[in-house]
Amino acid sequence: MSRAYDDIIGLPHHVSTSRPHMPVPDRAAQFAPFAALSGFGTAVGEAARLTEDKRELHGDAEADVDARLSMVRAHLEDQPQVSITYFQPDRKKDGGAYVVATGCIRKFDDCGRSIVMLDGREVPIDDIVGIDGTLLEFIDWRNGISD
Repeated sequence: MSRAYDDIIGLPHHVSTSRPHMPVPDRAAQFAPFAALSGFGTAVGEAARLTEDKRELHGDAEADVDARLSMVRAHLEDQPQVSITYFQPDRKKDGGAYVVATGCIRKFDDCGRSIVMLDGREVPIDDIVGIDGTLLEFIDWRNGISD
């Protein structure tokens, strides 16, 4: 059997005099994995993010939302607390999500077809699918009477 390293096996460990000693965490970083495809994880996450299709209101549901909006508009000076459910389109892909805006309404923007909340948020009137609030709790919309 050959003893190829016998001449160096007993020598002391070499310490450089011209370069500083590298700390252990920095040495370990040289062997850490790297992202060969930068941005790939973000793209996969974006593709996996789910969106919903916008539902169109018809018949009684559309009439209900219109009646509730009219009631809120009639009592706007009282600044009733409302929760508006509306469709918010996604900025990056087809579809979107249904979100709820809760608060008081500052004004109805008829030109822009939106509702402006006290916190500055704008809710497009055409995207509203539901509206609730204390003002609207005791209304029987089909009969037009209060309980």
